[in-house]
Amino acid sequence: MNRQCLALDLKDDPALIAEYERLHQNIWPQISAHLRGYGVLDMQIWRLGTRLFMVMDTAPGFSAEAFARAGASDPKVQEWEALMWRFQQPTPWTKPGEKWAPMAQIFSLKDSP
Repeated sequence: MNRQCLALDLKDDPALIAEYERLHQNIWPQISAHLRGYGVLDMQIWRLGTRLFMVMDTAPGFSAEAFARAGASDPKVQEWEALMWRFQQPTPWTKPGEKWAPMAQIFSLKDSP
């Protein structure tokens, strides 16, 4: 298993944030099927204010490129992504053209003496 941690910001609007959370309480079945079908074993999204933190555990051999290509050609995934973009915005550190920005691990207890 591999773990990826990513960050994204929400627009600073309490009504939009509440709607975003509501939508994530019951994501579309096609979206969860897409995630599982391309090797996402588990995904969690955490929030502090407007900052989102995603933990994504993926199967060995997971290809972010193949996952992205498949999502780009799936109309339902594109519909979900367009809907989500109503609520989201890139962090100040996100590269142009990216959405979720990868985070750098700086500590691991299991790797510490």
